Amino acid sequence: MLQNSLDRLIQIGRLTVIGPSGESMRFGEVLAENPNLDVIVRLNGSLTLAKLVVHPDLYLGECYMDGTMALEKGTLWDLLDLCGRNLALDRQARPSWLVQATRAISRRILQSNSVGVARRNAAHHYDLSHILYQQFLDSDLQYSCAYFHDHGQSLDVAQDAKCRHLAAKLLLQPGQRVLDIGCGWGGLAMSLAKIENVQVVGVTLSRAQLVIAQQRARQAGLEQRVTFELRDYREIKGKFDRIVSVGMLEHVGTPHYPEFFETVSRLLADDGIALIHSIGRKTGPDITNSWIRKYIFPGSYAPALSEVMPIIERTGLWLTDLEILRLHYAQTLRHWRERFLTNRQQLIGLYGDRFCRMWEFYLAVSEIGFRYGGLMVFQAQLARRIDAVPLTRDYMFEREQRSYQAMAAE
Repeated sequence: MLQNSLDRLIQIGRLTVIGPSGESMRFGEVLAENPNLDVIVRLNGSLTLAKLVVHPDLYLGECYMDGTMALEKGTLWDLLDLCGRNLALDRQARPSWLVQATRAISRRILQSNSVGVARRNAAHHYDLSHILYQQFLDSDLQYSCAYFHDHGQSLDVAQDAKCRHLAAKLLLQPGQRVLDIGCGWGGLAMSLAKIENVQVVGVTLSRAQLVIAQQRARQAGLEQRVTFELRDYREIKGKFDRIVSVGMLEHVGTPHYPEFFETVSRLLADDGIALIHSIGRKTGPDITNSWIRKYIFPGSYAPALSEVMPIIERTGLWLTDLEILRLHYAQTLRHWRERFLTNRQQLIGLYGDRFCRMWEFYLAVSEIGFRYGGLMVFQAQLARRIDAVPLTRDYMFEREQRSYQAMAAE
């Protein structure tokens, strides 16, 4: 069965699979223009072949983690790049109505994120050692899609550009009160406070992130203007002039979208502006990859815009701007993966080889998703009033330019 599946799938490049008993199967041909698309994989263990046939979404990553799949020619990236290019050709057909209905039911079951479940899910990923994230993130610990003006930009420059891009869309004014839902290690909240004289409240469900964010605010001398709290978005009270949420919607779960956007509407001042930055998918509703859900982000889901927009409409909020970032996250993940591999030996001492294999697979397969799997990032600007933002988008670029000029003058 594996031979039949791969024979149909591999149309670009060549994949050679050596089975547990030593038999060799070859699929496709080497491309002169891309010789790296020539990968040899050795499978070990009596059940490995059966696992890959039955559930490749789960067991490809597990086999790499456990060492029952070894690369004899090429790297993990070469293998996933080869698979991604070919799967992109295979994704053209629309799933049957039965498959779509099954996935819809699965989404509701797998994404029922109560407050307690959301806290456990956040702890699973974000309460890992701070040393791990320092080894591959930028100096500001931005753990979301950067904003590249060109492919040659460094990660630090692109992450700073992301913060300035978001700030420009928020139309910050001195003295405003800003809420950052899902604030991570505090980088965006502190950036907004530096760009404009505003008061920022950042909330997270990760105790580890909270400690680091509070420490960073004190070290930067911003503790009077930036505060961080361990709180679920459903527990927040009061009104805010601006609300920003970056990389949080992916952890909300589709059954809770009405609750999330109604909360944003409730917390937003009458003349306020909200900005939601999230991974999305261009191919319509689906389900989260089984391996990612089990090992990396339990309860997570990147939505299609068709799942988000009807909810926003029902809140009565205006969608005042929508931007799609396509290859920006692929570029971000490439930087993260290369940094991770550079520091891998240090991390093996911290978490062991199997964990590092898991993390390498996570970063690589995520990049593949943004290059070939239809993933992208959307930034949705929302407002309660029709006149909350100017008539044209010119203000965004003007504000960004002024921000860079002010930075250069410092």
